[in-house]
Amino acid sequence: MANSKRQLFLKRRLRVRNKLRSVNAGRVRLSVHRSNKNISAQLIDDVQGVTLASASSLESSLGVVGKNNIEASTKVGTALAERAKAAGVDECCFDRRFPLSRWCKGFGRCST
Repeated sequence: MANSKRQLFLKRRLRVRNKLRSVNAGRVRLSVHRSNKNISAQLIDDVQGVTLASASSLESSLGVVGKNNIEASTKVGTALAERAKAAGVDECCFDRRFPLSRWCKGFGRCST
């Protein structure tokens, strides 16, 4: 019998997380989410299970509400980098190993 959508999703999620655990060696994970209108990112410590820093284009202080282009990703990446340094994070690894595509280039340059 075929698996349900939820079961397939959980299998994929576990596969990705297990790969990251074996590769990142205790480093913080950078999780990026992009919707049609916004972009957000979090730095997650999987060992302790807490979010160390986060930034989103929904924050009015960044001035890019409702955008998910290169300009928005650059501003979100810069804000996340500042918050990460304040939290004491020096390095991180991308969740799902995103290729630095057009929208993610500005984000990757600022946050790494």
